[in-house]
Amino acid sequence: MSELFNGLGMSMGNLSRLSNARSRSISGENRNGAKGGGGMALPAPDGPARDLGQGWKCHAHDSIAPGEVFSMAEIDGPGAIQSIWLTGSISRFLILRIYWEHQQNPSVECPIADFFAVPWLDSSQKTSQDQAYPRVNSLPVAVNPKSGLNCFWEMPFRKHCRITLENRDPDSPATLYFQINYTLTEVQEDAALFHAQFRRCNPLPYQTPYTILDNVQGQGQYVGTVLGVGINNNGWWGEGEIKFYLDGDRDFPTICGTGTEDYFGGSYNWDVNGYQIYSTPFLGHHQVLRPDGLYSSQQRHAMYRWHIMDPVRFQQDLKVTIQMLGWRRGQPQRRFLPEQPDICSTAFWYQTLPAAPFPDLLDRDALEII
Repeated sequence: MSELFNGLGMSMGNLSRLSNARSRSISGENRNGAKGGGGMALPAPDGPARDLGQGWKCHAHDSIAPGEVFSMAEIDGPGAIQSIWLTGSISRFLILRIYWEHQQNPSVECPIADFFAVPWLDSSQKTSQDQAYPRVNSLPVAVNPKSGLNCFWEMPFRKHCRITLENRDPDSPATLYFQINYTLTEVQEDAALFHAQFRRCNPLPYQTPYTILDNVQGQGQYVGTVLGVGINNNGWWGEGEIKFYLDGDRDFPTICGTGTEDYFGGSYNWDVNGYQIYSTPFLGHHQVLRPDGLYSSQQRHAMYRWHIMDPVRFQQDLKVTIQMLGWRRGQPQRRFLPEQPDICSTAFWYQTLPAAPFPDLLDRDALEII
């Protein structure tokens, strides 16, 4: 007789299978995910449910004070996070952290906007809603009207999960609506732990490849990249190659791409009478901010590439870099121009614990989008 299904690795193909996994959810209306513990808040005397009473949407959101680290979830395992939804006053100054198995260092540390593939989100600016919240229609991440941020990365853990959100804005409290859906179940012995790390360099030094991820030690698989590029010169900018250095690679990588737009699934500058945007299950070039026209300076681009069907597996260590190359002006000889953009990234991967500590996250001023 086959072993009972643990309820993980969900797909259309196994929705019919029975499991002893237990479904739970944490939100403003059930802060600890307790069975039968939802909707128990009492209405505030001046709140919108004051005439309706308990059970009528009395605590749908929370406020995070300036400088506060808000505890979103504390969960004892074994189990797995299966989806996260949130909205509110989202900005680069809200920092998501996830800790597995009582580790002191976070395995996820990232501005909340970048985690959901919208790196140029600046809700304080008077931009159109499409610019502030570009649509993302991918398998693990979706951004939906008006500002619904969703992720479906499966995140297993064996002992414990802690999720926090820090408000780094010194002046304004943050409003947060959220729901974390998870299951309590046995976790396979070969399941690795989910990680995500943010980086930014503004500007990138001349003739310097941009490092998306390094100092990863252990066994695992790389599963995704979000990239934001703010262009500081005119012309096409995406000739640079992505490189994956695996298991002792030093001067030369095992995996080497052919160009930036190629890695994100496009070709030839994404140019069909101008830059084209798209968002698909595994890859996208889903936002272009165009202050001056097609190839003019100060454009900003957002891209994602999920390695779901083709994870990059490593046994010992991993480093990921990407070049930033454009074209120099002048004829007859064409030459590459090493670009110096405002560039940011979020890397997503699974690996065994313990993970190496992350580089120090940038302070508020260095995170700011100007």
